[in-house]
Amino acid sequence: MAKKSYDDDEVPVGAIIVKDNIIIGRGHNQLIRKNDPTGHAEIIAIRDAAQFISNYRLINCDIYVTLEPCAMCAGAIFNSRIKNLFFGAHDPKTGACESVVNLGFFKTLNHHCHIHGGILQEESKNLLQKFFKEKRIIKTAVK
Repeated sequence: MAKKSYDDDEVPVGAIIVKDNIIIGRGHNQLIRKNDPTGHAEIIAIRDAAQFISNYRLINCDIYVTLEPCAMCAGAIFNSRIKNLFFGAHDPKTGACESVVNLGFFKTLNHHCHIHGGILQEESKNLLQKFFKEKRIIKTAVK
């Protein structure tokens, strides 16, 4: 899914949601393509999974994401009742699950999920770095 974002010239973040070892939701970044600030991979995957099971509660589901979710996506993950979050690269600028802030630590929130960061971290980080490096080269060449 992250490679789909990459191919669409979007920040290469992808997400899948799994229930009982079956992928029930998929998403990749589509902010630019859809002119939608909520077009994050996690949000799209959550919408896809909810439609698939005809329920906004994604109980006993796991989400796998290329990059540590931001606050908006972490909130959507918690509100959808996803059980486990597995993410690849940490995001030192907007990460809301371990890096900048850990929303999972706030036990006063209604719902929580288990957070597991650094899964396939190098692969995720390499894809993201390659994307931004190419953007810098293009930007420099245009000047």
